[in-house]
Amino acid sequence: MLTKTIDQILPDTARRLPDKAALIFGGRTLTYRQLEALTNQAANGLKGLGVKKGDRVTLFAQNSPEWMISYHAIAKAGGVLNPVNAMLTADELAYVVKDCGARVLITTPDRAKAVLHLKDEGTLNAIVVIGDPIDGTMSFSELLAGRADTIAPPGNTPDDLSTICYTSGTTGFPKGAMLSQRNVVLNAAMTAAMNVRTQHDVQLTGLPLAHVYGTVVMNLSFLYGLTFVMLEKFDAQQALEAIERHKVTIMDGVPTMYLYMLAHPDFDKYDLSSMRVAVVGGQAMPPAKSTEWQQRVGAPILELWGMTELAGPGIMQHSYCENRLGSVGIMMPFMQGRIVDPADPSRTLPVGEVGELMVKGPFNMLGYYGNDKATAETIEPDGWLHSGDLCKMDADGYFYIVDRKKDMILTAGYNIYPAEIERVVAAHPAVAMVGVGAKPDPQKGEIAKAYIVLKAGAKADAAGIIEHCRRHLAAYKVPREVQFVAALPTTSSGKIMRRELKTLDQDVPAAGQVAELASG
Repeated sequence: MLTKTIDQILPDTARRLPDKAALIFGGRTLTYRQLEALTNQAANGLKGLGVKKGDRVTLFAQNSPEWMISYHAIAKAGGVLNPVNAMLTADELAYVVKDCGARVLITTPDRAKAVLHLKDEGTLNAIVVIGDPIDGTMSFSELLAGRADTIAPPGNTPDDLSTICYTSGTTGFPKGAMLSQRNVVLNAAMTAAMNVRTQHDVQLTGLPLAHVYGTVVMNLSFLYGLTFVMLEKFDAQQALEAIERHKVTIMDGVPTMYLYMLAHPDFDKYDLSSMRVAVVGGQAMPPAKSTEWQQRVGAPILELWGMTELAGPGIMQHSYCENRLGSVGIMMPFMQGRIVDPADPSRTLPVGEVGELMVKGPFNMLGYYGNDKATAETIEPDGWLHSGDLCKMDADGYFYIVDRKKDMILTAGYNIYPAEIERVVAAHPAVAMVGVGAKPDPQKGEIAKAYIVLKAGAKADAAGIIEHCRRHLAAYKVPREVQFVAALPTTSSGKIMRRELKTLDQDVPAAGQVAELASG
């Protein structure tokens, strides 16, 4: 896999397993033979639009077979992939398209209306829509019409730029992480290896394919000949139904997906016995919920840690190793990791101490597109990459993510990590999910506030939650406020947006819904 490129994934598997089901999406099933032919047609269509080796093509849509076909078609045409979060606004999309110099945009008719002007403002030559075309666009079916279902290899090499993935841009403009062909394919291969995924597995995900985690799961499925069951977007009931109907053996998702499934009132009515493993990443999974999942499903939840800048995971729990709850696992093959002093990254900290996680190896991105300053700030001259995550490592090489540096709460001089509070609150029997955010405080600077979604039919009050926290946390870590809410703000991939939790403060809570802890 060190020398394989994205355009080689489907052809190789289609030769081995031509009639095996490659993709299941709703009522539609495509075999590897069919997927290979469709991606070749689309690649020839893109070449007909003038896409040449190295040209950027932006993908801006929800999960669909057309999105997946486009992804592999871009690689087969020799283009550079630019998968974009489908939740971006028109202005945010315009920034990305202009910044990377996209030649073609593949999107949906409703999204296309807002960005037609981009064809007159830069390098964009064509807009292809998945659905009925509007003026100034062409349909996806037209892209394929009359095109040959074979294509010559584009001549990609492992070191070539394959993908530009833009970060969320929580501060300033987003940065485009440049991923090589090797970054993407090797990460997919090693992710599969860590969970011993084979062609006998049926893989489910509701992750957005535009997110690096979703891309990894898609690519590893096609690389090893799995059957890939894909949801347009995550829905707990649809996921439970899909597991039962298609005898899913492995699922990937973020913590909230599993929490919504566990909280579903009909959870225990579904036959989930086909599941052999569930994999979770994106944010910390509360150990209590991992234990509940295993008890109710009979399959373990294995945690991972990754970054867009690594093309996916960098640390994972291995299916054949001890599953240490609360840990994200061990370093993946070919990768190195160490915990450093945040003030002096040249100093590696002793086992057990909390510092910044740094990683090095062939998953590391090439840099940020057109942004040498940000690249230099993230990648040291010796190749070590700053993760921005606070972490510790035990004596056996298991890593434990403490929290994001930027999410840390500083209260009266004490460092508080939201993930630690969330793990404790999530263990309360009435809690379905929880997010902890910082709230300004005139005396302490900041205090921790917990926003809680209760399980269906469950009852709890704020005082009871705080008392539960007192039994498991040092006094300064106990949340100073608790508020019960109907839902938590999440990203397109389902991760809780801690910075948006404060918007829930505008809701007027029912009596007893908010409690403030006395100072001290």
